[in-house]
Amino acid sequence: MIIVENVNGNQLCISLDGRLDTTTALELEKILSGSLEGVTELTFDMGALDYLSSAGLRILLGAQKQMNKQGSMNVVRVNETIMEIFEVTGFADILTIEPQV
Repeated sequence: MIIVENVNGNQLCISLDGRLDTTTALELEKILSGSLEGVTELTFDMGALDYLSSAGLRILLGAQKQMNKQGSMNVVRVNETIMEIFEVTGFADILTIEPQV
């Protein structure tokens, strides 16, 4: 998986490309643990994400809990496959999601 961070003041956008699964979730978790201080707006760009496992969902839930305390979190450019995972797991009710157009 390729993870790209873009910081603009107190805004952080993380673009995910590939598979967010057990193997790659730890890498994203490490990045988030060192990047969220001072961030008030976190965006995950999932336009190039092919797969999302329960390990990835756990990381997103942790990020959402953290951002509930310090700002907001959005998940953007979500394709149909990933959106279906969010809907089946109930994450569609927890996260602010913008589907891919």
